[in-house]
Amino acid sequence: MWIGNDAQNMATPGAESIWLWIGTIGMTIGTLYFVGRGRGVRDPEMQQFYIATIFITTIAAAMYLLMATGFGLTEVTVGDEVLEIYWARYADWVFTTPLLLFDLALLAGANRNTIATLVGLDVFMIVTGGIAAFEPTAEYRILWWGISTGALLVLLYVLVGTLSEQARRKSAEVSQLFGQLRNLIIVLWLLYPVVWILGTEGTIGVLPLYWETAAFMVLDLAAKVGFGFVLLRSRSVLEAATEPTASAVTG
Repeated sequence: MWIGNDAQNMATPGAESIWLWIGTIGMTIGTLYFVGRGRGVRDPEMQQFYIATIFITTIAAAMYLLMATGFGLTEVTVGDEVLEIYWARYADWVFTTPLLLFDLALLAGANRNTIATLVGLDVFMIVTGGIAAFEPTAEYRILWWGISTGALLVLLYVLVGTLSEQARRKSAEVSQLFGQLRNLIIVLWLLYPVVWILGTEGTIGVLPLYWETAAFMVLDLAAKVGFGFVLLRSRSVLEAATEPTASAVTG
């Protein structure tokens, strides 16, 4: 396995850079839109939704810019094959996916134990996925991918069970919005490990780097900009979400 500054300097984006620039522009536009949506919001509880969502797309825009300019790209030797790995993608996910879950948890009125469980599972999932990407032995790459995917399934189980139960204590409009965002996350997040195993980082390799990058970019835009657009489109729903419920539980 050869990973270092020399390898990083040698690795430059190829034709797939078009998707990385689209991702950069898309995340930047999303950030500006969310900043505009947040203007005039004075309630500190409501501001949390806007702050978290703005940071999601801001971080993603910076990481996509890194990848588009080649700094977020390195090479990993697996057997006789040299793989180009976008390490900035994992740096993006380890920060932005917990913030996505934090938004959902705020909407559901989750207690601290539930939030800690979700964020802990999420960080473990991303870190083990990163290990899979940089593991030089093909068999161990699949092992770590399996561990990461297993963590994802457990996370979604908590999302559908515990967090959804807490969301049902909210008003009908808040519960409905939560359900829409939860289902969006479930569908999109389940596609990430599929793209990984089918792409250049997995062992199947039916997706070349060009289309793998395009697929991840579309998923990222939907999971970040799309998620934020749906979440922040109605201030009245966010106002209702910040109202305490009679059965609220503090962790």
